[in-house]
Amino acid sequence: MTASTNPSGGVAGLAIPATRLDELNAYLDAPDARLLNDLRAVVARYGTPEEINRKAREAGQLPALLERVRAQAPEYLEDLAWLAEQRDRGAFVSVADFRRGVLGDRADAVDPDASLAVTLEVSALQYFPWVIDAAHRAIAGRSLMPGRWIRVRKMREQAADGDLPAVAAAMQIIGASVVETLDTKGTDGSNVHLGGPDTITGYFGGVGQPNDHPLLWVDEYLHYYTEYGVRQVLNVNPGTVLAGYLLYRLGVDIEFKISVFMGTDNPFSGLWTLLGARLFARDDGSTPLVGLNWSNSVDNPTLEAAADIRRALGFEGRVRFEHHITEAQRSVVRQPYDRRAELVDLAGHVANISAKHEGGDPALDAALPHPSDILDYFRDKDEIIASGDWDALRDDFRAKVDATNHTARALTEHGLAFVAAGNLHR
Repeated sequence: MTASTNPSGGVAGLAIPATRLDELNAYLDAPDARLLNDLRAVVARYGTPEEINRKAREAGQLPALLERVRAQAPEYLEDLAWLAEQRDRGAFVSVADFRRGVLGDRADAVDPDASLAVTLEVSALQYFPWVIDAAHRAIAGRSLMPGRWIRVRKMREQAADGDLPAVAAAMQIIGASVVETLDTKGTDGSNVHLGGPDTITGYFGGVGQPNDHPLLWVDEYLHYYTEYGVRQVLNVNPGTVLAGYLLYRLGVDIEFKISVFMGTDNPFSGLWTLLGARLFARDDGSTPLVGLNWSNSVDNPTLEAAADIRRALGFEGRVRFEHHITEAQRSVVRQPYDRRAELVDLAGHVANISAKHEGGDPALDAALPHPSDILDYFRDKDEIIASGDWDALRDDFRAKVDATNHTARALTEHGLAFVAAGNLHR
């Protein structure tokens, strides 16, 4: 078959011939495909996909998580019991009462479209006590707990001190989704590009997972999946994105969101990512890609064009577009960075958006004694405490949660819906 041309001389047809897909399938099922066999070997160390998923379901149940907390951080059990008690007695503001607090008597006449509800997202939740602190503040201030929480703390560190199961348990109690960031992400010295200003041009070569790190990433994922029920993780590299697609295709129920550090900053880049998701979707149409965090540079026309692509590929309800509304004050973007007004313009017609807050409102964040800094994510807990920065970092996180509430108010003022922690704000 030869491609026809249009009057201007360009290729008219873009459809991929079925023979190309046959060639791809032949490679994917080839007995000597070394790369894929290496992936299967990692999976086999944990059992069959069915066994792996069963272990993960058992490990992720609330009683199992509480037993881990009891063994590692028993002092957190009282906090978790308190959180569940406050949930059960309805101590948190309802969605209706929050709207009434914003709109007054006008609230009864407003009926936001729930199909376009924006998920309130905060990043990064580094330590379990911050969840409890946020809950106390939400009850006292009649404010909202976000519906989605992102974590970037070192996995080994939080597994050792009991934060990992405690946070997972808290998220089940409050009814929110949570994303973990695996340690196998190139910041362990394996990537020669990663350094200080002296290696800045190397960042354009990639900052992710070199050489065998995609397999190490899969291995690490399967460990935390089967041991703690951690299902949803951050993905920062094209290789591990593909590995996640393949792992899901093999039958492991992995979920991942693509990080802002992937640099997905235009509709063509988004199309490439979503094409991969569609190509490796299961027969029921499902994909492990549950979130796509766009670059901080994207504008509304890009997100609108990408939403058309997402809808055409059947992913509108499956792949959330995660969009930074605020960013850390230091080490990541030019400030002031505030996309709230653009979100309000977008949220009335583009579904399944998450409003991510990685910093406080810029003017308030900049005035803090320790403005939020993305590099704080990579510090050891012991060093943070020894430096005297613990309270300052907690205050940074408070400002981020406050920013999610400011976004909820702005959405409400424009007759738009939001998603907060589902078990708390009914």
